[in-house]
Amino acid sequence: MSQLHDASSEARFQAFVEELVGVIGHADRAGPLRDYCTGLLLPGERKSVEPMAAITAPSRTAAQHQSLLHFVGQSPWSDETVLAKVASLVTPAIESTGRTEAWIIDDTSFPKKGKHSVGVARQYSGQLGKQDNCQVAVSLSIANDAASLPVAYRLYLPQDWANDPARRQKVGVPEDVVFKTKPMIALDQITAACDAGLPQGVVLMDAGYGADTKLRSGITALGLTYAAGILPHTAMWTRNNPPPSPQIWSGRGRPPKLIRRNRDHQPESARALAFGLPEEAWTEIMWREGCDEPLVSRFARLRVRPAHRDYKLSEPRPEEWLLIEWPPGEDEPSKYWLSTLPESTAFERMVQLTKMRWRIERDYLELKQELGLGHYEGRGWRGFHHHATLCIASYGFLIAERARIPPSGPAPTERTTPDIPESHQFRSASIATREAHAELDRDSSKMPHSRTRTKSGAMSLLRKKISTNPTATYFMTQ
Repeated sequence: MSQLHDASSEARFQAFVEELVGVIGHADRAGPLRDYCTGLLLPGERKSVEPMAAITAPSRTAAQHQSLLHFVGQSPWSDETVLAKVASLVTPAIESTGRTEAWIIDDTSFPKKGKHSVGVARQYSGQLGKQDNCQVAVSLSIANDAASLPVAYRLYLPQDWANDPARRQKVGVPEDVVFKTKPMIALDQITAACDAGLPQGVVLMDAGYGADTKLRSGITALGLTYAAGILPHTAMWTRNNPPPSPQIWSGRGRPPKLIRRNRDHQPESARALAFGLPEEAWTEIMWREGCDEPLVSRFARLRVRPAHRDYKLSEPRPEEWLLIEWPPGEDEPSKYWLSTLPESTAFERMVQLTKMRWRIERDYLELKQELGLGHYEGRGWRGFHHHATLCIASYGFLIAERARIPPSGPAPTERTTPDIPESHQFRSASIATREAHAELDRDSSKMPHSRTRTKSGAMSLLRKKISTNPTATYFMTQ
């Protein structure tokens, strides 16, 4: 990978693609791989196959369209292998500012109007903030305070889809793919990341995942720590209200082994504990530098033992932290977390690590708006994942390029796009428009993602010079 350190970003891009060609299989995939990633990185309203074909090969758009369509929709290369290679290439750039500190679990949704695309069902869409027709994909990202990168990505297949052989065959769902809940998919991804030897960090997740006791237990069994969002009604024991011990054996029957609760000895909810804390338990902590001012909120923490169904256990669960956020001026706490970070962890450090989950929102924002993560128009399983893998690969290259730019680096240059023949007519009516309901995307809200280290804009790769040679593209990052 010495070529990636050359002065030219175009040379580094070519070297990056060559590294991916080494794991993607046949040499005849090198051209489509390079062109597809180039199309994703160039400016454009739509990053689906046809407009990218028109941009990357204006003089032979029809042939290019077929080439890219086959490459992303049918070519049998491994998404897992390519993502692993991308992670190995980009992790050094991420860690150039500090070691990996977190693994972030999350999912993202893609609203769909039809019902034939793989995995489409009426389910909760984070982008829309409600139940609607959509696809949902689960991801795992590695992160530190400066950057993050998805290293695993898989479509959630609803049970109706998983149990329908005809629909599965039509969209090419592999035979070994069975129904799994989102937390089960996430645990598979974490296990694979451990097996691959990726640099480890505390596992971060919102309440959609953190409320799953099996997922938290599975993470602990892998030797990892977590900071997991939970729901306000989550039951737990405290040091002032400890869990009961098994009953004393009377000498008759089998000795009692399970924890026995009674009417007067019950666990408390996280919300009740929060309201019962004295004023001095709350501390105002700055958890990150914001755009215009530091991001500050009010937090409390205490040692607890989760009580979920522990009456089926012979001994209480281990102690961990309950972290609570109650912003000033709010009527009640806004968020709760359980964390297995060491008891010696400094309070401010715990808050900063737990809050690092914002990075995945930045990832999805840029993957969708800059790289067209949701623009794939095919219906099949393979194409859905291939397109996402190439988006992540291109995003990884941008992360590596951004890491090379010092805080006082060059200002962004004006975007330019290759000319498309006036006679060319796009087949898709949606090409000229953004994804439906883009204004409701949770990732496009005003989020405090800027850092004092560097003021970064959009991550698109810019066309600095247009050449008649389709392989000679000159790039500059913003």
